[in-house]
Amino acid sequence: MAAICVDAGTTVVKAVGYDEAGAEVAVARHQTGVSRPAPGWAEQDMTTVWDAVARTVRDVAARTEGPIDFLAVTAQGDGVWLVDPAGEPTGNAILWNDGRAAATVDAWARSGVAERAFRLNGNVSASGLPHAILSWLREHDPDRLDRSAAGLTCGGWIFSRLTGEIATDESDASAPFMDLRTRAYSPELMAMYGLEWAERLLPEPRDDTRRVAALTTGAAESLGLPAGTPVVMAPYDIASTAIGAGAVRPGQACGILGTTLCTETVADRPDLDGEPVGVTLAIPGGYLRAFPTFSGGEVIQWACRLLGLPGPAELGELAAQSPPGARGLAFLPYLSPAGERVPFSDPLARGSFLGLSFEHGREHIARAVLEGLSLVVQDCLAVSGVAAQELRVCGGGSANALWVRMISDITGLPVHRSSDAEVGARGAFIVGLVATGAAPGVEVAADRFVRLSDAVHPDPGPYDTAYQDFLALRANSARSWPLLAETRDRTWGRT
Repeated sequence: MAAICVDAGTTVVKAVGYDEAGAEVAVARHQTGVSRPAPGWAEQDMTTVWDAVARTVRDVAARTEGPIDFLAVTAQGDGVWLVDPAGEPTGNAILWNDGRAAATVDAWARSGVAERAFRLNGNVSASGLPHAILSWLREHDPDRLDRSAAGLTCGGWIFSRLTGEIATDESDASAPFMDLRTRAYSPELMAMYGLEWAERLLPEPRDDTRRVAALTTGAAESLGLPAGTPVVMAPYDIASTAIGAGAVRPGQACGILGTTLCTETVADRPDLDGEPVGVTLAIPGGYLRAFPTFSGGEVIQWACRLLGLPGPAELGELAAQSPPGARGLAFLPYLSPAGERVPFSDPLARGSFLGLSFEHGREHIARAVLEGLSLVVQDCLAVSGVAAQELRVCGGGSANALWVRMISDITGLPVHRSSDAEVGARGAFIVGLVATGAAPGVEVAADRFVRLSDAVHPDPGPYDTAYQDFLALRANSARSWPLLAETRDRTWGRT
């Protein structure tokens, strides 16, 4: 048995070859570009993304022995990838991080539409979601909508090029039009957003029983694989990453320590009654509560520049020279100019060091930065409504042993690190095994094929009140955020 799994991210497309034991035997990566033709816009050329997929799969296929049993695909989520009746692009893809429809989202929030929709959908409205983008296009580019037959996401676009079929995975369909209790598109949600007219553009959601289609002859020629090879549409990237880390049962959690911190918890039912915040996705056998922050690993890069350090490893070494608690120095890591979106939403949120004095040195600053980010992980876990029993971490930050130790101590959870280079692709591999009948279920496949390092067990003593202190300090600081926004406007001549 052998398989190839694609993980098409926003800036890099990866393909991984797996042997019969589930080991990574070949990896290929290809950069893709994001164009920004106007302020706040984020687009991609859809054909270029497809070409990157074909190139990486060809590369891996040439280095993977034996017949390929299946090809599985996961990809970036949200956004709108519009195609015409022949399945060809009607323009560039508009991405998940596009901001052109921000005013529409603000209007939904002010009118109460966003909160009412959350009670059905479990997802907070954002400018990069299909409802916002389609609303903007109807006002500003109706001709493109007239020429379009379906609004896909990246995974659906790649699946359509591979198989000729127009469809979407349940995880991609979850936001913003799915009633999570029925796992079907909701006419009530469409009406809330005034988008009844867009129903014709919604691709068919497919569940675990209908993930597989055959590779077409034309696509097979591009990829160097036999026509008819089973193609599996896996959940989109953050969900596939949770599966690839082995977070597949209720109570398990995954932390992606990347450019964003994305803390995810698995639940057996959607929580539609709590605070409207975060993302809820339909996944195999349950639901995923996800909290992708605006600020994560980028904060670490900022701290390295601030302290004159070569990279994150050196930041960890410097932080290790400070005792836990950084001698009373606290850090709020809200450095994004967009504020923060999870586990609370405030576009005015800003970062700060609190308690700084002459008694503090570079090592205390380094420690406070990592502790602040660890407390954000705990904050997301607390808001998720799921009583996590363990945390599995992946992404570049998981290589920082001290940071992983802090996360364990602050959350009070055992923390496991993934041993895979490409955890999202591993998740697609697991889903592919189940979809093609090679494994009886996701839990069984994850138990067999997910590879983790030894667990880091918590020693919460040094941080027994850290989370409560963090919340109190943030509440006090939040009172200053509107004034700071006014100051920025005056300083930068915006008024």
